[in-house]
Amino acid sequence: MKFNDEEQQKIRQAIERAEQYTSGEIRICVEKSCKEDNPIDRAATYFYKLEMDKTKLRNGVLIYIATVDHKFAIIGDEGINKLVPPDFWDKTKESMLRYFKEGDLLQGIIIGIEYAGKQLQRYFPTNAGDKNELSDDIVFIDGD
Repeated sequence: MKFNDEEQQKIRQAIERAEQYTSGEIRICVEKSCKEDNPIDRAATYFYKLEMDKTKLRNGVLIYIATVDHKFAIIGDEGINKLVPPDFWDKTKESMLRYFKEGDLLQGIIIGIEYAGKQLQRYFPTNAGDKNELSDDIVFIDGD
């Protein structure tokens, strides 16, 4: 599934709003089908392909969604994982899933971005001179 221009703009704006209050970096990766049994493994593959592990504070977050398979995952870089409890993303995932089950993929993603931003803000507040290290555009994958 591709999002139209207006929907993509809404997602970019949600990322920009979330990143105003954190030095963390949020990206969205969408593909039709998850080529692995576990969407976390697939998310990790793209996390590194997108060089999200190259941020200064290692505080990137990837929200991965396979639209046809109805699978998704949220993963954070090692800078985040060193500081947070193992169930850190569970509330974010639950809030997104509520919208996904209603067929509202766009709102589910936006809610996930907002939750992720709030969580990141606690551990990675905005620093003076903070810059956007990663693109806010959605990454659409056709599979490999």
